[in-house]
Amino acid sequence: MDVFENAPEQALAWHEDGRGAVLATVVETWGSAPRRVGAQLVISGDGEMQGSVSGGCVEGAVVLEATDALEKGEQRLLDYGVSDGDAFAVGLACGGTIRILVEPVGAVLPAGLLRDLMEARAARQPVAYEVNLTTGSRRLVRDSYPERFAMDRSGFETEGEVFVAIHNPPLRLVIVGAVHIAQALVPMARIAGYDPYIVDPREAFGSEARFPGERILSDWPDEALDAIGVDSRTAVVLLTHDPKLDDPALLIALRSEAFYIGALGSKRTHASRMQRLGEAGIDASRLERIHGPIGLDIGAAGPPEIAVAILAEMTRVLRRGA
Repeated sequence: MDVFENAPEQALAWHEDGRGAVLATVVETWGSAPRRVGAQLVISGDGEMQGSVSGGCVEGAVVLEATDALEKGEQRLLDYGVSDGDAFAVGLACGGTIRILVEPVGAVLPAGLLRDLMEARAARQPVAYEVNLTTGSRRLVRDSYPERFAMDRSGFETEGEVFVAIHNPPLRLVIVGAVHIAQALVPMARIAGYDPYIVDPREAFGSEARFPGERILSDWPDEALDAIGVDSRTAVVLLTHDPKLDDPALLIALRSEAFYIGALGSKRTHASRMQRLGEAGIDASRLERIHGPIGLDIGAAGPPEIAVAILAEMTRVLRRGA
């Protein structure tokens, strides 16, 4: 990702250490800008920096502006044009323009607000940082901007006046059933930005040899999902074909805010599954959340292609809600 995800934590740490800190955030781009909106650079009072707002094109100038803004205790909005040559140096075909918001911690960006933001991030609570560049008001918002949260898209709301920075928890994928499809799906999901969990009480399936270096839970699926804590940034994928394993996990997932629930099986298998869950007391509106047979219908053949279909459907639901 282009965004330095630990920028708020680093800024607060430097501020509390007495070094001073400034957060520089890309708030708008035109053309082929090197970093997307929301990318952040943290600058300490003694000139140390972490993160990036341009891939190296304008960082030096931003550090000078940030140091001066910290001394004067003022917010700044900076515009930079990235030349074709500089853009090419960071892997782009042509240049662009970026707008960067500079916020000294303490004088402009309240340290208490940063602490609240860190607490929300640690608790995996989606939160938006909203700043009015005209009035200087700043606050955290949880119940607005559903489309921005779904798309992980920071940006301006009103003609360059109110900037909204989206802070979503990292995506997670819980796979129940350490089968061949899971072996293909896990590395694909990692590339797509998911933190995978593999759940299977059958030790021969959920072994280190089959999933080297991965997080494997050998508990029963309902216990594992309870331990993991399924939230709105979690996808649950069931691959066992075995009702003894799939159904307990489904009962947990359907009562959660998981953004995606998918279950492997034929149409006949899925119909039987829906009947069992209905008889277990799950109402029809919740049952409709299950994607089954799992994955987009792309004519997939074999575990790798089925994994592609599953990840594609997860992405569609995450970004489009259907």
